[in-house]
Amino acid sequence: MVAPACDLAVLQLYGFCPSVDNDGSEVGIGGEQTTPGTDPVFNPGDGSDEGSESSPPPKEFDFETCLRSWSFIDCFRLAEEAPPVEENEAPGIRPITISDLAQFAPAPATLSGEPDNVGIAGMPTNFVTTASTATQTGTLFGRPISVRFTPTAYDFHYGDGSTTTTTTGGASWAALGQAQFTPTSTSHAYPDRGIYAADVDIRYGAEIDFGTGWFPITGELTTDGPPQQIRIFEAHTALVAHTCNERPDAPGC
Repeated sequence: MVAPACDLAVLQLYGFCPSVDNDGSEVGIGGEQTTPGTDPVFNPGDGSDEGSESSPPPKEFDFETCLRSWSFIDCFRLAEEAPPVEENEAPGIRPITISDLAQFAPAPATLSGEPDNVGIAGMPTNFVTTASTATQTGTLFGRPISVRFTPTAYDFHYGDGSTTTTTTGGASWAALGQAQFTPTSTSHAYPDRGIYAADVDIRYGAEIDFGTGWFPITGELTTDGPPQQIRIFEAHTALVAHTCNERPDAPGC
């Protein structure tokens, strides 16, 4: 088979024609067979032809035509670099700390002492506070959030320098089934009479929910309760021969 006429400067670039130093042992096959009397035309459509105002658009790649004609012109196609894919990443949220949740903290709890915020020196005064699991809602970092607080510890400050930490807020003597002026887990016996400012701090563990479930937050949040005045009196006893019911006019009756 005789190779068609080649424009060596162009076709050798694509390896379809013999090189100038070919000794006749190699034959390059490429291009379409031309009709006698016509010249093969090379027009890759890259816009490099001089004298033309505009180059025709490149042909669409047709794999079937390429197989039938073995035309490198039909099979040649410039590679197009795909545009970068833009990743639409949602803005991240920095790690949430217990300090971020202070705005959702439960209201401080009040403290009461039995009986009627008074006591007797040397005898137990029973202290009771109420706190329970509380859920607050709001917005944090521009997103709706639910925050759940659960009491974990109670720090009782009795006003005379003494403190007690418990896992409960205490209960009344009646609820405990105990007699008045008997010790409880939250009671305190003041050694001297006077007026004392007692209060209770409550420590809470926290969990958050952005709508995908509850997640615990490391640390504790503490609420400082308001002071409660406790009046402590002295009590004196005396041996008498009769009760006040028997002698209402007796001293101390």
